[in-house]
Amino acid sequence: MPTELDQTLDTIITAMTADDQPFATVPFERGGVEMPAFAGAPPTMAHLIAHFCTQSEHKDAIFLVDGDVRMTFAEVFGAATCVAEGLVTKHGVEKGDRVGIAARNSANWMIAELGILLAGGCATLVNGFWSGEELAYGINLCECKIVLADAGRAKRLDGIEHNSKIVLFDHGGAPSEGLAQVWAVPSAPQASVAMKMLGELTPDDLATILYTSGSTGNSKGAYSDHRGVVHGVMSYVSQSAMSKVYMEGKGEDMSGQPCALVAVPLFHVTGEVPLFLQSLAIGRKLVLMPKWDAEDAMRLMEAEGVTYFVGVPLMSYEIASHPNRDKYDLSACKSFAAGGSPRPVEHVNKIKDSFPGGFPLLGYGLTETNAVGCGNFNENYLAKPGSTGTASRPMVDLAILDDDGNTLPQGSVGEVCIRSVANFLGYWKNEQATKDAFTEDMYFRTGDLGYLDEDDYLYIVDRKKDIIIRGGENISCIEVEDAIYAHDDIAECSVFGLPDERFVEVPAAVILTKDGRETVTPTALREFLLKNTAPFKVPLEEHIFVVHETLPRLGTQKVDKKTLREQYTKRLAAA
Repeated sequence: MPTELDQTLDTIITAMTADDQPFATVPFERGGVEMPAFAGAPPTMAHLIAHFCTQSEHKDAIFLVDGDVRMTFAEVFGAATCVAEGLVTKHGVEKGDRVGIAARNSANWMIAELGILLAGGCATLVNGFWSGEELAYGINLCECKIVLADAGRAKRLDGIEHNSKIVLFDHGGAPSEGLAQVWAVPSAPQASVAMKMLGELTPDDLATILYTSGSTGNSKGAYSDHRGVVHGVMSYVSQSAMSKVYMEGKGEDMSGQPCALVAVPLFHVTGEVPLFLQSLAIGRKLVLMPKWDAEDAMRLMEAEGVTYFVGVPLMSYEIASHPNRDKYDLSACKSFAAGGSPRPVEHVNKIKDSFPGGFPLLGYGLTETNAVGCGNFNENYLAKPGSTGTASRPMVDLAILDDDGNTLPQGSVGEVCIRSVANFLGYWKNEQATKDAFTEDMYFRTGDLGYLDEDDYLYIVDRKKDIIIRGGENISCIEVEDAIYAHDDIAECSVFGLPDERFVEVPAAVILTKDGRETVTPTALREFLLKNTAPFKVPLEEHIFVVHETLPRLGTQKVDKKTLREQYTKRLAAA
């Protein structure tokens, strides 16, 4: 039966979504299906950015902290306006043009994305972990007109053919310096590109493309219109507002500025929508760190008064278990959220024990849903640590369906499917994958298998898609297998995930060398793969297993990956 917290949150969200309240909804039709949309949502991301950076009560509050750089919301908007101006006047960007960003996290990365949106471009968020070949593939797939790249990613692209113009930017210093190649000061605020676009952009215009790995090998470009991204942001804003009302009802002082550490990649949907873009609306300060380090994270959390932490599960666990944790005052942090992959139950308990004044949280959403899906909150997460929580009201319609699209009874395992206005529109230049991704009544097929318990809490039990989730990074098994088969001496291979305490799951490979060829060693194979494959996708030497007979097969003659995974999981445990 519903917990007391469930009942309280239900009462709060019901009140917040009443007809005359801030999160009231109106019907919106997509694909012949009506679904709820926020009545008061801004029409586009450009309107959302402009309003919350210049007209809200938090416009003069600090927004971005990146080393020595500290910028208010209004200052960030001013910088983004100059980037929008430069994109159009210097590089000829037009409405709908794909403008890529290939770089590590920084304040300038964030300003660049806001500038692209204000210019009417489509912010195309290239995976900064990719190799040069992978970067080129993503750039070519989505036909980026230009790509804003830092020196590291630009170097990876040296000598690799692609169809875009690379424009360099730097991370440090003032935005006018780091983004000088796309910087132009408008002659007058009312005559700026950004102001012009506020009059031209519509909810149906293209806003973002994020890349996702699936079961088909190469990454796909998931594109969304402004309506989808705005509603993804506003769905999270409604959940944050619900949480604020709840905490205030418990007597907590919620008057201070919220603050979050940016420790996840901004090109991932978790970093982009619930963390970065949501912060515009709720006035949240964002503190950046260029590279993950648990102790550096704790230092920044103490210094900046971080109230909210989000990362892949291993990050919060590393903080909770760090030998120097007691040296830092982290009492301001009340929420330790995770996304990207499930948390082991022992991680949930460890976090709560380590931070008695805070709570672990878990969100479930996908690139294709603009991170919108389910959430498990505070005491409910402690009670059901194996669950991703309940569907996020009022946006999400969650269903467990069979292969024919029929709803399964409560408790039955089927494919987890999500329907909402926040869902993406499709995969760029891949009509078949887009068609396969949706049911006839507009549910997005997540590829995850799960069930709903008696309280409508979602439990993920398996994946239909052949992917490994390593610390929040999706790795396509087929993609890695294809890379292995590029080695002339490999006869057979199979790639699968093995359990890992730190990353939850890591890639492993079983390989068979061709007859008459010298045996390919784990060292040699890893060296071969690292030439063209991102390091996080490449199995470690101890996770590359050499066999001397053909791999086990199913009746369909497909490699019996389940048996291999079970066999080598036991082998790893016994080692």
